[in-house]
Amino acid sequence: MVKLNKIYTRTGDDGTTGLVSGPRREKFDLRVEAYGTIDETNATVGMARLHTAGLAPLDAMLLRIQNDLFDLGADLATPDDGKPPEYEPLRIVAAQATRLEEEIDALNANLSPLKSFVLPGGSPAAAYLHLARTVSRRAERQMVELSRQEPVSAAALTYVNRLSDFLFVAARAANDDGRADILWVPGQHR
Repeated sequence: MVKLNKIYTRTGDDGTTGLVSGPRREKFDLRVEAYGTIDETNATVGMARLHTAGLAPLDAMLLRIQNDLFDLGADLATPDDGKPPEYEPLRIVAAQATRLEEEIDALNANLSPLKSFVLPGGSPAAAYLHLARTVSRRAERQMVELSRQEPVSAAALTYVNRLSDFLFVAARAANDDGRADILWVPGQHR
C-alpha cells in the first residue's frame, strides 16, 4: 500500500531524485527521463479519457492501461542491480502485453481497412489518443536507449511497444470505428 503524507521532501532541491530502490540519480538521467515520459503518457491517456465516457469498453481499457503505466513507472524506477532484492519489486509481466494484443485485435475487428495513413485528429478522444501514442513512442525510444546502457526488462519493452499500437487502434475506434478518420492525401497541397 502506498502512503503519501508529505508531498514535498526537499531532497530533490539539489537536482537529484531517489529511485524506488534507494539510489539517487540526476533528474536528467535517462532512467528518470524514461519513467517521466511514461508518467506523461499516463497524463495524456487521462486527457483522452475525458472524452471516452460514452465509449465504456474503450474507457475501461484505458483505465487499465493507466494502472499498467504506474506499474511500468515503478518497474523503471527500480533498476535490477543483479542483487537479490529485500522485497519483491513491481515488474511488468508478459500477460500485460498479451492483454493489449487481445484488446487491439478486438478493437481492430470493427475497423475498416486503411488505404492511407491517418492524420491525428477527428474526435477529441481520437486526437488525445494520437497524442498519447506519440508520447508513448518517445518513452519507448528512451527505454530502448536505456536498455543499451543498463537492464530494462524485455516485458517492459514489449509492453511499451504494444501500447503505441493499442493507442493507434483506439484512436481509430474513437473516430466512429475509423469512419471519421482523417486520411493523409500525399501531395494534396503542392
